[in-house]
Amino acid sequence: MRPQMNLVIDIGNTASKFYLFDNGQLVRHEQEFGHELRLLGKIGEKAEAAIISSVVALPAEAEVRLQTLPCPAIRFNSATAIPVSNLYRTPETLGSDRLAAAVGAWMQAPGKPLLIIDAGSCITFDFVSADGAYLGGNIAPGLHARFRAIDDYFPRLPLVEPEGATPELGIDTETAIRSGVIEGMRHEIEGYIDHFREKNPSLLVFLTGGDLNHFANTIKSPIFADQILVPRGLNHILDYNIRR
Repeated sequence: MRPQMNLVIDIGNTASKFYLFDNGQLVRHEQEFGHELRLLGKIGEKAEAAIISSVVALPAEAEVRLQTLPCPAIRFNSATAIPVSNLYRTPETLGSDRLAAAVGAWMQAPGKPLLIIDAGSCITFDFVSADGAYLGGNIAPGLHARFRAIDDYFPRLPLVEPEGATPELGIDTETAIRSGVIEGMRHEIEGYIDHFREKNPSLLVFLTGGDLNHFANTIKSPIFADQILVPRGLNHILDYNIRR
């Protein structure tokens, strides 16, 4: 099969992201806030196939724009064929980003047990067995949610931004909160890695998500940091369905 230009459309709660893959390589990436898909005409004009993953109901104008794509498009959902087996008890409730990230990791390291950590709005920990079965995962509040929770629940404590000094022990209220949140998450991540590696000595760990940079260089265990793990997985899912 000749190389193909694939368009991946990943629509989140606040932004829509567009990725153009040429023979599996990312060649273009665009993002817009909102869900109107105004950039679709510009970035989709050379696409030969497309996949759409959305966590929101799209407005009518976006649906109209999708109809103008010059190529066939599939909507990624729990019924979409994927190259791993999904053993989640309620697959229709599983976040598409979690499953796409699992596929993105598996296609890079098939035959290995995988722990996929996505440090986004929530932090998720998902596991794929060495025989290619997605077994499930856990969800916890993400970095920014933890800072906001401190501000919401404790009126005398300020809302702190994640950028700034993180001493081992806070030297004032701001650094105490920042170090407490960031170092707490780091220990949480390392705890998960140690737990799963003890049970699976050949475990490989993939780290992705918007807050990846706060942890990628401080995690003691070996990891693969991949900022585009989710769109990479969606591209593999699209290719898998084209070949079927």
